Amino acid sequence: MKFSRLSGGLAAACLLISAFAGSASAQGARDAYGNPKAAPSPRPMGSTSRRAPSYSKPSYSNSNSSSSGANSSVRFGFRGGLNVADLQGDAVQSFTTLAGYAPDGAIGKSMRPGFYAGIYATLPLGPSFAIEPGITYSEKGAVLTGTLPFPALDFLNAKVTGTARLAYVDVPVLAKVFVTPGFYLYAGPQASFLVSGKARVDASVLGFSAYKQDFDVSNQLRKVDFAAVAGLGYQFDNGLGISAGYDYGLTSLDAGNRFQAYNRVAKVGLNYSF
Repeated sequence: MKFSRLSGGLAAACLLISAFAGSASAQGARDAYGNPKAAPSPRPMGSTSRRAPSYSKPSYSNSNSSSSGANSSVRFGFRGGLNVADLQGDAVQSFTTLAGYAPDGAIGKSMRPGFYAGIYATLPLGPSFAIEPGITYSEKGAVLTGTLPFPALDFLNAKVTGTARLAYVDVPVLAKVFVTPGFYLYAGPQASFLVSGKARVDASVLGFSAYKQDFDVSNQLRKVDFAAVAGLGYQFDNGLGISAGYDYGLTSLDAGNRFQAYNRVAKVGLNYSF
């Protein structure tokens, strides 16, 4: 009788211990993100258990990765816009001498408007940094205006205008840094190859053109000009962008070293990356 009670108590204790251990095991089972795992469904006797494949949590890139430079693929595009060009240094002496025009009156200098257009490639090197080589046709130069040195003849409104009409193929290699998604700064070296160099002289009296002549001065100019380029811009998610920059010429333009004149160009434009 005592043996039967003792065996019954031991059986009850074993059932309690087994139930407690099963509950603790179910509460302690959690997945990699701290969530409780679901209890496995019972399998029929004799079935072979297979381990379910585990998957890592997917990671998603920023939706603005294309505008912030995080896109790992190379992107191509085209750009174009307005140039406002000038010559610094001995600019007045340079093109009046080359054109055979050296008036004794006052000479003023102003910027020459033009355009630029070309293509480029953007090569991302990190989440916010890229290298951007390109090739661009660009109009440069300056406008010189001379007046007669005779105040008594001011009523004639006689003027002589000399325009330095220069055209280059620019090859910049720019470092492009995205400060915020979309907004970037750029800077780098640029080599420019002379395509055309002319000095146009236009004389007018009373507002009417009296004389106009183009002089080809390309053989007296250096064929290659080097510059430092810098600017800023914004690239939208749809590929369209705007930018503004400045080209600071480093090479004197005169091939004979008779004078010092350097290209200076401010520019604004649009671009599209695809």
